[in-house]
This record gives sequence, structure tokens and C-alpha cells, in this order.
Amino acid sequence: MCTRFVLLQEHLREMLKQLGLGEDPGYVSRYNIAPSTPLAAVRSTPQRDRATLRWGLVPSWAKEDVGAKMVNARAETLAEKPAFRDALRQRRCVIPASGYYEWQTVGTAKLPWLFQLRDEQPFVFAGLWETWRDGGGAPLETCAIVTTTPNELAGPIHNRMPVVLEAAGAAAWLDPGETDPARLTRLLQKLPAEKMTARAVSRYVSHVRHEGPACLAAPGDEPAADDPQLSLNW
Repeated sequence: MCTRFVLLQEHLREMLKQLGLGEDPGYVSRYNIAPSTPLAAVRSTPQRDRATLRWGLVPSWAKEDVGAKMVNARAETLAEKPAFRDALRQRRCVIPASGYYEWQTVGTAKLPWLFQLRDEQPFVFAGLWETWRDGGGAPLETCAIVTTTPNELAGPIHNRMPVVLEAAGAAAWLDPGETDPARLTRLLQKLPAEKMTARAVSRYVSHVRHEGPACLAAPGDEPAADDPQLSLNW
């Protein structure tokens, strides 16, 4: 799974530049991006556009907002699942990130790890997006992050990892002229372990309401335990 990640302002600026788009002057670094919140994305429209999408995909045909159940989409079944197969062909996106978190279960504890590229440069997740309308006709644009089987680095922490696309893969994923499910799903490979790093971080990040650089702190370097803002509840 992938349910939290970090995106720094300077990394979004760099990634938008790489994707041929202007910078987003209103974006502020976020250190604990969680489901059901807005995130920055680039969509595979004919002219490639920047968008703010709510994390948690709601199919256009859904009778109610089911986004909380569709934060991730499994690469292996995108072409068959009714919730994702049309988006795979027509509504793909990439989601810029600086790193992502995953939780390792040790006994009864869930311990967070931060995964980044080895050179600490920004990257993009493969994603899908949809437009859903509520009972009043108001549009809601949502997305899901595609996941795959883990590489050797991520595997000991969790049995899934997000699909991280390199430059060529991102360009192909965003190509609006490509609609063949077989060719598209071949792009959704796990990133080689040697291109990534992982380090343990403080459980401060485990609280969805916590934000700021403290989310990247090493275990023991988080705010003082008597800080009323500090909660280690999952």
C-alpha cells in the first residue's frame, strides 16, 4: 500500500519543469500527505495539465463517495477491475513526491519508514483519476496511486509498494494516444531496489494530523513526549 507521502515545494517545482509545465506558486511543502486530502497531479490530457485531485478514487458511475476505499489500485488487476479499467485507458496521471512512508509491523507496534530515491531527487507515482458528480451535480475530481509487488528493499517492510515512474515511463504513461491496456500495464514495474533508500523515522508521522519537518525526524528526535500535539496513535 501507499497511504502517506511527502512533497517539498522545491521538488514540485522541479518535477513540473521536467514535465513541461509551469510552477505552482501557491504550493507549500507538505510532509504528511494522507488519503482524503488534496494532492498535486499532472494528467494525461492532450496538452498535459496540472490538477489538484482528492486522494481516493471515486468512479464516475458510483452511487456514493467511496474514495476512502480506493486510495490505491493494484497494477496487476487494473485492466479487469470496473473501478479502474476505463481510467487506465483514458484518465491517467502522475503524482509528484519527495518520498513515501510505509509502516512495518513489529509485534503490536507499527513503525514508520521513509523511502526515497538514492539521490534524494523528486519522482512521480503512477496514478489514475476520475470525475464523479454528487446528487446535486457538483463535480469531484479524485485519484488513486497504483501499487505493485515490492522490491528487495521494500519487501521486508510491506508486501506492496507504489509504482515509481522514471522519466521515460512517466512520458509513456502520460501519452494520451496510448490506450492499450497491455502496453500500459507493462510500464507498471517495481523500481529497482538499488535506486532507493529506506530509513526509520519517528512515529510522530503516524498521526495523520501531524505536519512539518518533524515528520522526517529519526526515532527519538521527535517533539517532546509532553507536547500536547504529539500523539503516537495509529
